[in-house]
Amino acid sequence: MKWIASLCLLLPLAVQAAVVGKTVEYVADGVKMKGYMAYDDAIKGKRPGVLVVHEWWGLNDYARKRANMLAEAGYVALAVDMYGDGKTADHPKTAGEMAGAVNKNPPLARARFAAAQKFLGVQPMVKRGQIAALGYCFGGAVVLNMARAGEPLKGVVSYHGILASDVPVKPGAIKAKVRVFTGEADPMVPPEHVEAFKTEMNNAKADWQLVSYPGVKHTFTNPDADVYAAKFGLPLKYDAHADHSSWAHTLDFLKSVFK
Repeated sequence: MKWIASLCLLLPLAVQAAVVGKTVEYVADGVKMKGYMAYDDAIKGKRPGVLVVHEWWGLNDYARKRANMLAEAGYVALAVDMYGDGKTADHPKTAGEMAGAVNKNPPLARARFAAAQKFLGVQPMVKRGQIAALGYCFGGAVVLNMARAGEPLKGVVSYHGILASDVPVKPGAIKAKVRVFTGEADPMVPPEHVEAFKTEMNNAKADWQLVSYPGVKHTFTNPDADVYAAKFGLPLKYDAHADHSSWAHTLDFLKSVFK
C-alpha cells in the first residue's frame, strides 16, 4: 500500500501544474486595453513570449484558446486587445467597422500592438527580447504589418490574413522571420495578392515562407467558421487538415526562432 500513499502525495502537485489564464489590463495612448495572458505555472524560470492577435470579432474565446495552446507548449502567451476595453463584435458589420478603424490608422495599430508587446516583455516569466507574434484574419494582417514596420520580433505567423498592404518596405527592414498560411480558395486573399506578397518579401530580402492549402477557404483554423458562414452567409470554411498542419508548422517555427 506504500505506492498508494506515495501517489496521494504526488497528486496535489499534479493538480497544481496547469495552465493559468487571466485577464490583464494595460494602457495604449490613454486607452485601457484588456488582454488575456496564459502560462503553465509548472514551468520554472523564464521562457519566450508569444502575442496572439485576434480575428476581426475581437478578443474572444478563440483567441484565448490559442493563447492557452501556446501556454501548453511552454510559452507565455498574451492575446492582444486591438479594439480597446476588450470590445468584441457579434455581427460582421460591427466587426468590419471595428477592424476598419484600426486598419485605416496605422499609428493607432502600431501603438496598440507596441503596448501589448511592452507589457508581455516586462513579465518576470518572459525572456528579454524573446517575443514572437501570431495573428488570425484581421490579426494576420496586423502582425505582417508589424513585421513590415520593423518591429523587433523573432517571428510572425499569419493565418488566413490579408496579404495586401500599402506599407512600403525597404530591403533589410523586416527583422522578424515571416511565415504565412493561407487558403488557395480564399476569396479574400486572391492569387494576385499572394503573388504580390511573394514579390514584396523577396524585394525586402525577408526570411519568409508561404504555405497555400489547395481548396481551403477563409478562417480555416477556426471551427466556428462554419457557424459564421451559415449565420451570415460569409465565404468561410473550417478545414481540420489545414488547421492541424499550420499549427504543427507553427510550433516547429517557434522552436527554431527561439533557439
